[in-house]
Amino acid sequence: MMGTKVRTSETVYEEKKSVRRRLLDYMTITLAALIQGAAISLFLDPNQLAPGGVTGIAVILSRLTGLGTGTWILLLNIPILAIGLWKFGFRFLLSTLYCTTLVSATTTLLSPFGPVTDDKLLAALAGSILMALGIGWVFRAGATTGGTDIVIKLLKLKLPHLRTGALFLITDACIVTSSAFVFGDINLALYAGIAVAVTSFGLDRVLYGRDGAKLIYIISDSYESITRRLLQDMDIGVTHIRGFGAYSGKEKSVIMCVVKVQMSPRVEEIVKQEDAEAFMIVTSATEIYGEGYKSYFSEKL
Repeated sequence: MMGTKVRTSETVYEEKKSVRRRLLDYMTITLAALIQGAAISLFLDPNQLAPGGVTGIAVILSRLTGLGTGTWILLLNIPILAIGLWKFGFRFLLSTLYCTTLVSATTTLLSPFGPVTDDKLLAALAGSILMALGIGWVFRAGATTGGTDIVIKLLKLKLPHLRTGALFLITDACIVTSSAFVFGDINLALYAGIAVAVTSFGLDRVLYGRDGAKLIYIISDSYESITRRLLQDMDIGVTHIRGFGAYSGKEKSVIMCVVKVQMSPRVEEIVKQEDAEAFMIVTSATEIYGEGYKSYFSEKL
């Protein structure tokens, strides 16, 4: 009986924790969608900047048909959301539909108040920074803003080694090029290209910036003392990998550790103090999953 009560209590706790997390996710999605809608209606759309993706297509179609950009965002997303339902499930579709609808509504409601600035460059920079924040926060909440976001998620399943921002850059470049022909103004397309590039860079910073780390391999005969210093002085995880010297024929212990970028110089200092002749490889790690970093499962929703 006692065992059953404990399991029941734990189950209730996990359910409450899950509900709180979902509420937090939807609060994040709401704020992110409002930011993205403001970026479109106050900076990009009124300055005829088509920043790639469904938003860019919506801006172009709005000028060709007279139908509002916000309305086109919603209409274009309907078939894409159907694909998302098939591939990612109802839970994913629900949050994405909510986000898409909110972006569309915000864009429509704020359109009369734009543009905030007539300077195309300022509009491109401000709009793209806000877009990067909005899209990045939505992705972190396990949803998307619809449109090419879903296409990007599908591509990430097939091409996980490619960065999200780079995939956006490729697809958006095609849409920006098309806008040059539709608007008949190469300058508008160039400004839109700047917006796409800034969004791509900013998106990678939002998604990966705080997870940037250094992956370090250390080969030394003093591996025991180096390991002890790393564990005691740095309080970081260390793994020993068995290696075999091809030339010497000797077995060696290779130290492997992952640290935040700002901690890397301290690790290098410890290694130099313990063994100035140590062989050390330091490389960048852009995505780290696990304790102290981000959850693999939440990122893959």
